[in-house]
Amino acid sequence: MKKKKLGLSAKVFIGFGLGIILGIIFKEKVLVLKPVGDMFLRLIKMIVVPLILFSITAGVCSIGDMQKLKRIGSKTLLYYLFTTTLAGGISLTIANVINPGKGLSVEEIVATETVYEAAATPSVGETILQMIPDNIFTAFTTGNLMQIIVFSLFVGIAIIIMGDRGVRVRNFFESGAEIMYTITGMVMETSPYGVAALIACSVGAYGMKIFGPLAIFIGTVYLALISVILMYAVMLKLIGKVSLRQFFRKIPELWLVTSSTTSSSGSLPITLNVAKNKFGVAEELSSFTLPLGATMNMNGGVCFYAASVIFVSQIYGIELSFTQQAMTVLMATLVSVGAPGIPGGAIVMSTMLLSTMGLPLDVVGMIAGIFRLIDMGTTTINVTGDVVSTICIARGENMIDYSVYNDSTAKTTIGVSK
Repeated sequence: MKKKKLGLSAKVFIGFGLGIILGIIFKEKVLVLKPVGDMFLRLIKMIVVPLILFSITAGVCSIGDMQKLKRIGSKTLLYYLFTTTLAGGISLTIANVINPGKGLSVEEIVATETVYEAAATPSVGETILQMIPDNIFTAFTTGNLMQIIVFSLFVGIAIIIMGDRGVRVRNFFESGAEIMYTITGMVMETSPYGVAALIACSVGAYGMKIFGPLAIFIGTVYLALISVILMYAVMLKLIGKVSLRQFFRKIPELWLVTSSTTSSSGSLPITLNVAKNKFGVAEELSSFTLPLGATMNMNGGVCFYAASVIFVSQIYGIELSFTQQAMTVLMATLVSVGAPGIPGGAIVMSTMLLSTMGLPLDVVGMIAGIFRLIDMGTTTINVTGDVVSTICIARGENMIDYSVYNDSTAKTTIGVSK
């Protein structure tokens, strides 16, 4: 009898559990595996920029009609900004109710005697201006994904305007996108080993005690994430007009990948496959909305950002006014738009947000130690939000095959989008 091979998701889950066991048993000695985890992260970072460039450009080209592009583009931005802002508000409300930082002394997290006060935030105009590259090669070398998206949109639109003269360039970008999907699939095959090493090093360096003082904070973030899932359910029912049962029956396959890779961008090929082959969304739509979502629709990330601001301010005894908290939601939304869809990207962006709000950064190092656990949830919500918004847009544009959506036997292919 032929043995059934373990799927990638099962391997990643085993790697995650093995990492925890290795960290507990070998403690600091397990840090010898750090290069393995770093190598996995480097592989993902390696593919992010070309993946976004080719996917966005090919996605825009596949729409073809400028009027249709404007309509779909405006809907996509509206859905992403609306859900991200609402998610930030939900997280802020929950954090204020739970008060994750109340009762904790600074010494329980880090040793510091510095006193901090909240500071003013930069203007929205300045934040938006940073999305436009003044040198595209600098954007490529620094990995500024939002600037790369803007450039890719211009390239795609220019190819559409060129018509027949742009066919060869269009074919180049479409082939490039397929190549990047294949490379991403190859990288994903290494994820069980990378995940095991990353988890082992995190547990080995900090021990299980890292879940102590930060347990309430972790719980606050996850409660916000669960609330956002309920928001998605309402959207699917009222706007998407689709079966919730079918959605939540099929989406866990994607969750296993996102929770293991903690990378919206790295999970993009799988997300594209799930949208097309599981939910019946037309490829010309999903190839445009999902790459955009992987880099600018961070519903889970904004939950983490908002909760972090409340958590840190409470630890240091800093009272934030209603106006400052409202600004937190706005800034968290804007920060999430430019957040890199790669593992740990939210830590970098949360540092930026805390600095913007004039809050201390001492706690960030400790949060980073357990961020892998949080990132599993935030990335999963990020990508789920992309799929939910895409399904809602697809219904309005009549670009969804309900026979595929309602087919419980529909399968996906990890790696290449075809």
